[in-house]
Amino acid sequence: MVAIPAARAFGERGVIALAGLAALFLGLPVALLVVRAVVDGSLANALGARVVLDALSLSLVTTAISLAITVAFGLPLAILLARRRFRGSGLLEAIIDLPIVLPPSVAGLALLLALGRRGFFGGSLDAVGLEIPFTTLAVILAQTFVSAPFFILSARTGIASVDRDLEDAARVDGATEAQLFRRITVPLASSALAAGLVMSWARALGEFGATIMFAGNVEGRTQTLPLVVYSEFQGGDLDGSIAAASILVLAALGVLIAVRTFHWGDALERRFR
Repeated sequence: MVAIPAARAFGERGVIALAGLAALFLGLPVALLVVRAVVDGSLANALGARVVLDALSLSLVTTAISLAITVAFGLPLAILLARRRFRGSGLLEAIIDLPIVLPPSVAGLALLLALGRRGFFGGSLDAVGLEIPFTTLAVILAQTFVSAPFFILSARTGIASVDRDLEDAARVDGATEAQLFRRITVPLASSALAAGLVMSWARALGEFGATIMFAGNVEGRTQTLPLVVYSEFQGGDLDGSIAAASILVLAALGVLIAVRTFHWGDALERRFR
């Protein structure tokens, strides 16, 4: 009888110890990165450097646009996958989720082969005078390609979890499909939608491989903040690379903390009531 509580306590301590090691492994390297940038003053210097400010501005603008595109096209797709099963739906889901597991460089190469000057759609785009690779538009498309699956996956899960009986009851009461979606579906799936938005934005902000393959690394036009980290490191400026990386960490961390502090999922629910 005494051995059981002792074993349970030992098991709980073991779980806590392993959890602590996991948290230390995931958090310590990032913390050391930020502390190094703050202590040596490189973070303050980076915040005043034009190349960093331009890259940060470009990153914020392009990720905002890519997130808007993701919601505009990804939400209908998430609704379709959550509400209907059809022949080939499993394959479609696998294709949508594929960019999550693809190496980013492969994603960039695929975009280049599809939309590049000599790509599959290159001739058609050239005929209308549209050149996408190595432009700001290419940055947006690369970010959208790698980040959209995170929103679609989360939104699909959240919408699928909404009780269909509640929606059917709203239809019986005379609600239109638009009213039903606004008043029932979105509020009940708000936590999943908010999580998907944050994860999609964070993935777009940190995108590197697809961007450098498809959009290049042109300062002021396609050089986002992750590319500045790479350029500074390649150029031998370790402090500059660490500072730029710290800005990325702090920006992403700030958003994640805000989500948990201000309960953005609950705010989204209240907004659509």
